[in-house]
Amino acid sequence: MMSNIEGKVVVITGASSGNGAAAARQLARHGAKLVLGARRLDRLQALATELSLGADAAVQTDVTQYDQVKHLVDHAVQTHGRIDVILNNAGLMPHSPLERGKIEDWDRMIDVNLRGVLYGIAAALPYMQAQKSGHIINVSSVAGHKVRPGSAVYAATKTAVRVISEGLRQEVKPYNIRTTVISPGAVATELADSITEPDIAANVRQAMAIAVPADSFATMVVFAMSQPEEVDVNEILFRPTRQEL
Repeated sequence: MMSNIEGKVVVITGASSGNGAAAARQLARHGAKLVLGARRLDRLQALATELSLGADAAVQTDVTQYDQVKHLVDHAVQTHGRIDVILNNAGLMPHSPLERGKIEDWDRMIDVNLRGVLYGIAAALPYMQAQKSGHIINVSSVAGHKVRPGSAVYAATKTAVRVISEGLRQEVKPYNIRTTVISPGAVATELADSITEPDIAANVRQAMAIAVPADSFATMVVFAMSQPEEVDVNEILFRPTRQEL
């Protein structure tokens, strides 16, 4: 067990699959106390059972609804007495060229990728301020560093996550709170399934042939969390070795 993870109360959004589920599995192995949020309750419950977390560990959560995110965090505190880490992981990636005018896709990305992160911060921060401790981990993307055709709105939301994370880092220093933003490259998750344009989805799936397993993301979470309390790992950017952009 890593002593700086064992016993910590960790809330994960988007925990029903992909990076969120992989992080839950690794953190459970290191002895964290997990509370999992996602829309797909059946998957959450299956993961909670797999990890022997108990029925209270799975909370159906739509991160576009602040009341639901607050309920998730409040539930973690009510169950375990505190919250040590929130991993704002939920995200969508419905790529498309701007000229196609996929307004609903744009709205969904803004709601999930951006508002979802803000809602997680808003729900967890008061508890962490009162505790004078905590760790907020937000998920950006390589797309938050490199913009490509078809990814403008997605890249905008992920760039915004980086900007918000940096502002948060500076604001929470008086409260001894750590902040990390993780920017993954191609990782084998269900993100491509959110793409509504068939030709774009086919191209993305082809490009994802070089993707690394979701466990690589989980390893980054473990690395950031396992540092001594006086060490604040603020940003992690990683890609498959073969990924150019």
